[in-house]
Amino acid sequence: MSARFGSVRARATLGATLVVAVALLAAGTAVLLALRSSLTDQADGRAERSARAVAAQLAVGTPYDRLSAMDDDERPVRIVDAGGRAVASSEELERIDVPDPDDDAGDDLDPGEIDDETRYLDGTATVDCDTASYRFAAVAVRGPDGGPVTVHAGAPLDTERGAVGTALTAMLIGFPLLLAVVAGVTWLVTRRALRPVEGIRREMAAITASADLARRVPEPDTHDEVARLARTTNETLAALEASVERQRRFVADASHELRSPIASLRTQLEVGAAHPGLLDVAGAVEDTVRLQRLAADLLLLARLDAGEGPVPGARVDLAALAREEAAGRPGVTVSAAGPVEAGGSRGQLGRVLANLLDNALRHARTGVSVTVREEGRGEDARAVVTVADDGDGVPAADRERIFERFVRLDDARARDDGGAGLGLAIARDVAVRHGGTLTVGDAPAGGARFELRLPVFRDARDAQGATRPGP
Repeated sequence: MSARFGSVRARATLGATLVVAVALLAAGTAVLLALRSSLTDQADGRAERSARAVAAQLAVGTPYDRLSAMDDDERPVRIVDAGGRAVASSEELERIDVPDPDDDAGDDLDPGEIDDETRYLDGTATVDCDTASYRFAAVAVRGPDGGPVTVHAGAPLDTERGAVGTALTAMLIGFPLLLAVVAGVTWLVTRRALRPVEGIRREMAAITASADLARRVPEPDTHDEVARLARTTNETLAALEASVERQRRFVADASHELRSPIASLRTQLEVGAAHPGLLDVAGAVEDTVRLQRLAADLLLLARLDAGEGPVPGARVDLAALAREEAAGRPGVTVSAAGPVEAGGSRGQLGRVLANLLDNALRHARTGVSVTVREEGRGEDARAVVTVADDGDGVPAADRERIFERFVRLDDARARDDGGAGLGLAIARDVAVRHGGTLTVGDAPAGGARFELRLPVFRDARDAQGATRPGP
């Protein structure tokens, strides 16, 4: 039960019902106040007309016993003098209870003059033994004897109270019914709206239980938030499936690549143990070095996949780094006009250059040329390193595939010459981690031309100088 009332549907229904209840309460209060004000104004008008009709007769000197305007039984009238004593009243009127009159009312009036101001009072009157609530209008005037008097004329409030009571009763009956309808409709509409979400939840639970990432959640044929949620969920599942598949292929390929040098090394060691004179020490060392390099590549890829990036604020002179990497490799020439600094890890960028040079030397016929330069200005400045060989080049259809892991275009090529197919994948991953790009195209000599583009290093002072206005 607690789970049901903690559901989105229950909270939406409760929230909608509360909002409607508050709105109905505010609207009902406003309606009742407006109705009461309107009916009270009507009672004031009737009472004032009666009071002024009597005052008009008094203003022309009509005696109290001949006031025809006092004959309306529904509107009791009483006339009081300045001392508050009744000097005349309606025939059936027995008693009037109103607030104390203003003794000074009418003192400044001339004979025959009626006061323009009307005072309104709430009170009760007893007419023919029946006591009821009235709205009284008080009008001052000079009486037949020349003294100031006040005419109190009342209009019954039974109609006003009856109308307000009827409206209140209707609201007390209708509002709960309306709230029940709102709650029911909201419950049904929310259940219908959330039905696809429940389908997504069930399918996700089934995917979790079965670990089958090839399954997808149902996408409703709508254009609302639930449909977008389903599409995003399926996109996430597709990306997760692709990531898991890449991980599986990576593990399988790594196991395959590790099996060959390990098996070769074991064979050589077993032969050496049985026949010490036949031990190929150089071959064993070569397999060990190859195994060590492969393990280092796998470790670097694992760190890159974990999100390892360059240390902020570090700078590397790519021209000097290119010369260092080329120093131990015959046939490599480096061309650089001067220092070209990029931000990033010296070790990782050195691995990129080393991998590019090793790849170029494996395919070059005579030599490899390296060019380091800076392009652009300000925020668009880039450090560009190109590595070109004069080999057979890379076919256009394979220029993206060669950056995938464990990919070797020449499968017939010996593993000792071709490596494990991780060098270019590592180079691109490092370039991307450093905010750059690595692409391949045609070299002027007909071979492959790899181009590494990285943001030029700019410290805080450089940035301020670039944005500072000139003289």
